[in-house]
Amino acid sequence: MQYEVVIGLEVHVELATESKLFCSCSAKFGAEANENVCPACAGMPGMLPVANKKAIALGIAASLVTNSQISPTITFDKKNYFYPDLSCGYQITQWFAPICRDGYVEIETGQGAKRINLKQIHIEEDAGKLVHAYEVSLVDYNRASVPLVEIVSKPDFRNAEEVVAYLEKLRALLTFAGVSDCRMQEGSMRCDVNISVREAGTTELGTRTEMKNMNSLRAITRAIEYETQRHIDALANGTEELVQETRRWDDQLGQSFAMRNKENATDYRYFPNPDLMPIAISEAWIDTVRASLPESAGDKFIRLTGQLGVAEPDARIITGSKRLADIFDALAARNLPVKDIVSWIVTDLLAMNTEENKSSDDINIDCGKFADLIELVNRKEINRAVAKKLLLLLYTENIDPVTYVKENNLGLVSDTGLLEEAVAAVLAENPKPVEQYLGGNEKVLGFLMGKVMAKTAGKADPGAVKEILQAQLGQGK
Repeated sequence: MQYEVVIGLEVHVELATESKLFCSCSAKFGAEANENVCPACAGMPGMLPVANKKAIALGIAASLVTNSQISPTITFDKKNYFYPDLSCGYQITQWFAPICRDGYVEIETGQGAKRINLKQIHIEEDAGKLVHAYEVSLVDYNRASVPLVEIVSKPDFRNAEEVVAYLEKLRALLTFAGVSDCRMQEGSMRCDVNISVREAGTTELGTRTEMKNMNSLRAITRAIEYETQRHIDALANGTEELVQETRRWDDQLGQSFAMRNKENATDYRYFPNPDLMPIAISEAWIDTVRASLPESAGDKFIRLTGQLGVAEPDARIITGSKRLADIFDALAARNLPVKDIVSWIVTDLLAMNTEENKSSDDINIDCGKFADLIELVNRKEINRAVAKKLLLLLYTENIDPVTYVKENNLGLVSDTGLLEEAVAAVLAENPKPVEQYLGGNEKVLGFLMGKVMAKTAGKADPGAVKEILQAQLGQGK
């Protein structure tokens, strides 16, 4: 019997605001435990919430980039449940009138293009964080009331590849729009995966299980594959009885484990929050947000490939990260050749970042100094080998490349007399490679060039070295 997996996603994305959703506490990541907490976000009685206008505007932006229908009026509601990280005993969210409904996101996979339909996007506050240490659990309320949007898809996914493509597309849409930094490693983009399996060709959904707060694409892929097989084994072989439940994914063990029965909407006892008035979303407000949206990843890809002649694979890399795209634009603003910018980003900067096992979003480099470095090479004041070493120092120590070259005497050696002496010495010291070259093996020219570069401490002009080598070897013939 053939089976089909049906997957729906609930993606929680932290909004890029300075303060929390209903108070003025900082929403920034990385503070000491319980540093950014006040009576309002700690759930103390008598403190009334005040909605963050910037969070609403970012919710509108998220609606626009996901082709959603924005609600003319939105409200906030109380979602009631008990958990230690929820100090109020309820979460402020949107149930009856969310920010938008009925959007879609276009994805590309090996099977072609596909539209993933969205049920809705709603704005809500985050809960705190439990920290389990030995035999105790500690609570950090820094995240309490941090603003989120929850993006709820319809059950349109049929495999892990589609899920990953959707999350990558969603991340690009939101980061380029300035809605969020979507750093999964910091929890600013998290995913709840709802899975059911049914007999192929049928339309009725199977028993649904949910895996919550998945925060890496690798873990999400493994969890979907494992949970799909678990459902199939249960249906085909009766290995266990499937129940609607929430499960925890253990990435180290590669298994999911039951946590609790899956709640229904009635279990949360939603009701309107009387402390927060309805908010009208006018067409003028929507137009203002639309006009402020930066260039999207898709539009930037078209510009790079169509107007600037960047190869599609390189353009995909650059537009796959908001940080790389910003670096590209900063270098392009200095009127550097596009091919040089692409080469330095894709070949050198990314390779160096990969060695440190960092995401491209974590690249922290002074783009002005980066441009200075490229200009030093283009003006033939230093060669590329020296420049690559300087790039590493710029990345790790934020050196000024112009000053560093002067202070360390790294300028390009282009004095013809000095280079001729160095070449003559290398040829005299390496008679066998010279003989091989004269015998027709031109590959040894690279070896000889390397010897000259070493003799000049890597500062020689490679073009001049090659010309002098060929001239002196030609005389030998």
